[in-house]
Amino acid sequence: MKEKDIPQDESALKDVTREVVYAKGEDGKYVSSLSQGWNVKKEALDNAWDDVNEKIEEAKQAVINGEKSPIYYFKEKTLMDMPTITGYTGFWSFTVKRHFKPSVFKKLSDKKLAIYAKAFDISIEELKSPDLS
Repeated sequence: MKEKDIPQDESALKDVTREVVYAKGEDGKYVSSLSQGWNVKKEALDNAWDDVNEKIEEAKQAVINGEKSPIYYFKEKTLMDMPTITGYTGFWSFTVKRHFKPSVFKKLSDKKLAIYAKAFDISIEELKSPDLS
């Protein structure tokens, strides 16, 4: 690809980052240049974010329906997987999974809730009563 042909299609990350690409310059030597993105990557990124937002919405509905605790919702909302949440909280994965149950969540001490709140960067009150609107 020639330097003048580097795609400059706007993507979701246009104001956040640019990608370094290598192309042939006018003299035929490879040069590095910046690209805002290109449509193929934009579509892939948009699809990935659609999947993420769908998982967050499913988690929200599970909390509203009383199937899961707010911990499950905030896990999804903050894009944490199980190793990440166990790393932040120090709880075993089977313990975190138990805490996903609303009946177990209601019995958690403020000390344990504070650990989750810190991991999610929210207050204990937000954890107990999340704004799911």
